[in-house]
Amino acid sequence: MLTPERQQIILELVQKNDVVKLQDFVDVTGASESTIRRDLSQLEEMNKLKRVHGGAARIHQKGKEPSILEKASVYLDEKKKIAKMAADLVNDGDCIFLDAGTTTFQMIPYLENKQITVVTNGFAHIQSLMEKGLTTYIVGGFMKNKTGAIIGSKAIQSLLEYNFDKAFIGANGVHHKSGYTTPDPEEANVKNLAIKLANESFILADSSKINEVTFAKIAPLQSGTIITNQGEEELAGAYRDITTVIEV
Repeated sequence: MLTPERQQIILELVQKNDVVKLQDFVDVTGASESTIRRDLSQLEEMNKLKRVHGGAARIHQKGKEPSILEKASVYLDEKKKIAKMAADLVNDGDCIFLDAGTTTFQMIPYLENKQITVVTNGFAHIQSLMEKGLTTYIVGGFMKNKTGAIIGSKAIQSLLEYNFDKAFIGANGVHHKSGYTTPDPEEANVKNLAIKLANESFILADSSKINEVTFAKIAPLQSGTIITNQGEEELAGAYRDITTVIEV
């Protein structure tokens, strides 16, 4: 099979299935793993797909944003592991910013019994924070129905009233050149400001976000420590040379 023909099959599989394992490419094309890996590297350089741990995934539209219900059940086990690691970094006495998002939401059960102050722009977070007895301040502003994130100029003004020991931020895309990104520019502004107001910032991103780029830039890669479940192969080099990476 010629290279262009094999790569076209690879692209069709990715478009159809969203995420495809390396072994599936081998089974369909009859090529060796090393050949498929070379194909995936070439196609990623051409921005046709993105490599993920153990295979490849379709590149999504830059402005597309899943709803909170769509995101909540995806990569749930990975999100819980990432959330636990993030919560372990929170010390008694800390004042933290907890960004809107499904991975940051998973931190809340692990924060119980910690003597901390939480500021959040996540509408979905509020009830859970209250149930855990955590001192909580809510950012004011416009609430996005799709994600429950509180954003806009009022949110920015509200956020400027605080300073944080640590900020925990969600991102739709993490890329060694494009940095941290999200589909909504207004939400990106809130995340960016929270990072600037914090002594330390942590970006919580499961493996589906790695090598992904969405519409609006939050901050450069070096502005925060990445906490992810991503494997060594994809995070070696480009990411670790720029910022700290914590794997779970």
